[in-house]
Amino acid sequence: MKRYSFVFYSLLIFMGIVTTGCREKMTLFAGGFAAGNEKGLSLYEFNPGNGNLKLISETDVGPNPAFFCYSEEHDLIYTLNEVMEFQGNPGSGITTLHYDRVSKKFEKRGEILVPYGGGCHISLSADGGFLFVASYASGSVAVVRLDGSGIPEIVSDTILYVEKARDVSHAHMIAQDPEGEKVYLTDLGLDRVVIYNFDKSAGKLIPTDNGNISLPEGSGPRHFIFNAAGSKIYVINELNSTIIVFDIDKEKGMIPVQTISTLRNDFKGTSYCAEILPGKDWNFLYGSNRGENSIAVFKIADNGTLSLAGHSSCGGDWPRNFVIDPSGKFLIAGNERSDNISVFKINQKTGIPEGPVTNMIMKAPAYLEFLK
Repeated sequence: MKRYSFVFYSLLIFMGIVTTGCREKMTLFAGGFAAGNEKGLSLYEFNPGNGNLKLISETDVGPNPAFFCYSEEHDLIYTLNEVMEFQGNPGSGITTLHYDRVSKKFEKRGEILVPYGGGCHISLSADGGFLFVASYASGSVAVVRLDGSGIPEIVSDTILYVEKARDVSHAHMIAQDPEGEKVYLTDLGLDRVVIYNFDKSAGKLIPTDNGNISLPEGSGPRHFIFNAAGSKIYVINELNSTIIVFDIDKEKGMIPVQTISTLRNDFKGTSYCAEILPGKDWNFLYGSNRGENSIAVFKIADNGTLSLAGHSSCGGDWPRNFVIDPSGKFLIAGNERSDNISVFKINQKTGIPEGPVTNMIMKAPAYLEFLK
């Protein structure tokens, strides 16, 4: 009897009546550089069985929606418009969209101006009540308070780092630690990481003792990630193509423990790092190289340090961003200059992305994110 039940169930799967968990389609959002009436936000259906991508829709969310974050609580996408002027006023913009999971359609819910301009990174606070914005071109950061339904209502704080020489500071990423206690900022122009406390009642960033961490001159810190325990932070440096591993100390801030190159030993050209992400189970760490046009793969030791596992192609030119699918089986790279998204299957033993198994055309992809 059990044997016949198994055969019947297998037949249902084959006929598509029952869908196994590993074959359920996933939703991938992709934002890019767009001008005029171009549609800069794309919605894809991703098949975790074979890595195929299918374009579902494209949406106009204003100029250059080059970075965004997502509120699961409210099904809202906060797209950051990377411009110096938004709706006729100096500054960047945040365009808020509601995403309907059933109809797979977007509805605009609001727009807000962010002072100074050149916004390049946006993140949601741990409690879901604020947005943090880093602005590269103006060397500034901002905090935006959200109302009870998740809509941005007011800019509660701004910091302009160098008022008389705006081309000196280049704020590149701002986000809270896993515990939601402190806010970290990478400043590519001033080769530093800045750590703040956060006053939720006022929506203000508060400087901390030992909260200004200097990195080697010319390193250019761009993005960072914390390990699952929040005891280490990995900073990828755009200008000297390295990753620095830091221990996090509540009194001393950040203590460097390792610096490792992201490039092949025989690479002779010019390259700039971009994104950094861990594999699903934190066995491997990935970083992208724009110029070498590769994905660097590192094995993560038990003590959190890194050793080079190898490199793979990015599938195009200028891998500004990449993401790993929730199953941990695929790496999807957005190649800005070749206008394409490439999907690679990750070798589960070596951690190396293999392929590409799928390529999709998209103009200047800049940021990818799976719907959770």
